Amino acid sequence: MTALWTSQEIAAATGGTCTGAWTASGISIDTRTVQNGDLFVALKGPTFDGHEFVGAALKAGAAGVLVHQPVSDLDSDNSHTRAVVVKDTFAALENLGRAARARTEAKIVAVTGSVGKTSTKEALRAALSAQGPTSATLGNLNNHWGVPVSLARMPRESAFGVFELGMNHPGEIAPLSKQVRPHVAVITAVEAVHLENFDSVEGIAHEKAAIMAGLEPGGTVALPRDSAHYDTLVKAAHGYGAKIVSFGADDGTSDALLVSWTLTPSGTQVAADIGGHRHTYEIGAHGRHWALNSVAVLAAVHALGADVGRAAAAFANLTAPIGRGARREVHGPNGAFTLIDESYNGSPASVRAMAEMVGAMGIDHGRRILALGDMLELGAAAGDLHAGLADSLRTAGIDLVFTAGPLMERLHDALPREMRAGHAKDAASLVPLITGAMRDGDVVAVKGSNGSRMSVVVKALGALDPAPGPRAANGH
Repeated sequence: MTALWTSQEIAAATGGTCTGAWTASGISIDTRTVQNGDLFVALKGPTFDGHEFVGAALKAGAAGVLVHQPVSDLDSDNSHTRAVVVKDTFAALENLGRAARARTEAKIVAVTGSVGKTSTKEALRAALSAQGPTSATLGNLNNHWGVPVSLARMPRESAFGVFELGMNHPGEIAPLSKQVRPHVAVITAVEAVHLENFDSVEGIAHEKAAIMAGLEPGGTVALPRDSAHYDTLVKAAHGYGAKIVSFGADDGTSDALLVSWTLTPSGTQVAADIGGHRHTYEIGAHGRHWALNSVAVLAAVHALGADVGRAAAAFANLTAPIGRGARREVHGPNGAFTLIDESYNGSPASVRAMAEMVGAMGIDHGRRILALGDMLELGAAAGDLHAGLADSLRTAGIDLVFTAGPLMERLHDALPREMRAGHAKDAASLVPLITGAMRDGDVVAVKGSNGSRMSVVVKALGALDPAPGPRAANGH
């Protein structure tokens, strides 16, 4: 495999001036994660300036740096031979991403949605990696910095590219899509997320639909047939000239249909109908939301012209990431219980999906327990959206609910008394309430927006195990 970038290619793509001849094998904008051989891009933000960390990047093994102002660290140790100087590093990074997209013949998929973006992206990565070299967004680098970084990291030899596009304000998706130029776009869902920056969920639907602004001519969009905003998305697709493939479970007319799903000890067993062909497969992660996302993935794979059967088989190797459904068995002082970590994000839709999954788990003894922190960025409707979860949690068969934060207090008050396990002002204050309550056979799922810091609850529950190890969760 050839180098990701030569210094001359970087200079040509960015309109910069190159000193020395060197090659880069990766791209970094953070000295804390610089790898040997990376190009370090010195971005300037509202509260930081990457130019102050150029020396640290070079010491950490960066092959070269992209800068737009004089840096003293480039004057020693012959490091002046390892720089490309441009007018503006952010614009240069975008241009480098565009150059990476222009030079590849890879088939490109872009993913957005109110919930399920990252899990769908990871499922696409698994599905397509089984069929050819695949480059995909790492973590959730899905914003105006992360997307060009992800593009610039794409090797020219890639057969497939998978890119996650995120937003929390109007007008953010279209520019990202135009950089990625996908052949297929996927909208996982339209829900009340980031609602504080939009007039309505309908406004969120229009913003998600903007992922079609960058579709290649003749491109396809996969749309959620069960969404209340499906007609809005279809109308937008017609406006963009996109082909439509629908996915869903509740309406039998979907082009890609979730026929059934069942929890197993190792994940979720799924039957799906994709373009008129039945596929049965196992996903190494738990829940209906993973099953439905897998159907969206197979719809995208089919639209790309890739092998759907091989894609479905690859799902067996999927596992839920930390903070997004990872689970483990904890051997606490009162017995073993299952801990499910969904502490990275939280929204009304994702809390309901988690509750449905926990409710569907087969439990020999013990209780189904949720620990919930505030769901943020929901605007004026936040209190009502928190309280409105009560009926869904009761219907799902949840036994006890611990809550943390001023918004979750609304849910606590709305729950039947027998479901109120305890409320605290914040996640740290919840720790002593919940750690002392775990019993043998319990299942406890922890969720909240990242800003509610429910990860401290996960850490505290995990610490109850005197000898934590690689043991998997039991067969619940």
